[in-house]
Amino acid sequence: MTPWRIALYWAPEEDDPLHARGSAWLGRDAATGDTLGQPVLPGLDIAELTADPRGYGLHATLKPPFRLASGYAAARDATAAIAARIVPFDLPPLAVFDLDGFLALRETAPCPALHAFADACVEALDEHRAPATDAEIARRRPERLSATQRAHLMRWGYPYVFEEWRFHVTLSRRLAAAEKAVVLPAVTEALGGAPGHARRVTAISLFVQPAPGTPFTIAERLPLRG
Repeated sequence: MTPWRIALYWAPEEDDPLHARGSAWLGRDAATGDTLGQPVLPGLDIAELTADPRGYGLHATLKPPFRLASGYAAARDATAAIAARIVPFDLPPLAVFDLDGFLALRETAPCPALHAFADACVEALDEHRAPATDAEIARRRPERLSATQRAHLMRWGYPYVFEEWRFHVTLSRRLAAAEKAVVLPAVTEALGGAPGHARRVTAISLFVQPAPGTPFTIAERLPLRG
């Protein structure tokens, strides 16, 4: 069956401690689909504050989720072709940051190869993306976007690509200051030293969403062979 949407993500390998720790924080393993027990937060509902990232799985976006224009097999083959051209590279150590009110893992040093990786995924798969509907565009609140972001939304179906893109592994919804005071130390403890481990980017993770409202899972990791 053709999935409703697919996305190209970076996701830690399953033997990377970050996969286990980050998946447990979110409450779901995107590789297996299993529901996982989450830490207890004093006075807060961790399931609620991680609900949105849990549905997408532990990841950093390369090509945002999109509906298919030409079938799954063609998009999968195009992803494999991109992966065949890209050389594996080192990912800087990661750390927890406040990203516009959300908590997320971000790189701790500049990484031009990472940005080039995302740019290549956005461009090369776009012919396989069905055009955004009016409703999908409206959900992005274009009136609140910059001119550049609006242009990206209309051309690429997503406002935060190319120079607007920021690598991030989302760990929470937007938090109030009092919530952040509880959640930041909790997620830092839950992840431990895993974010700072040395790792290489060696694959594009192809995620699929079978139907509207269902969670994304990892369909395949396509190795970088450049």
